[in-house]
Amino acid sequence: MSTDYDAPRKNEDELVNEPLQALKETRPTSQSTVVDEAETTEEFELPGADLSGEELTVQVIPAQPDEFTCASCFLVRHRSQIARQHNQHRYCTDCEA
Repeated sequence: MSTDYDAPRKNEDELVNEPLQALKETRPTSQSTVVDEAETTEEFELPGADLSGEELTVQVIPAQPDEFTCASCFLVRHRSQIARQHNQHRYCTDCEA
């Protein structure tokens, strides 16, 4: 692309308004912003929402013989992850690292 350096220069107002005019010409005249509120509100839980009427069903599995509960992070870990044992308290490798 060649540039004609002898052509008169455009002033700053013309440079600023030129891209704006091009955008205005290509912009659609009508915009449709119809939002179905019923769909959007059911998908998200708001913080602080009242969940007192909700019931949770969780199946609790008892601790297995090859598992222990870490005395530091209180996570149930496999026996192979015991890093240290002190007075019947066991600590996992993640907490000792």
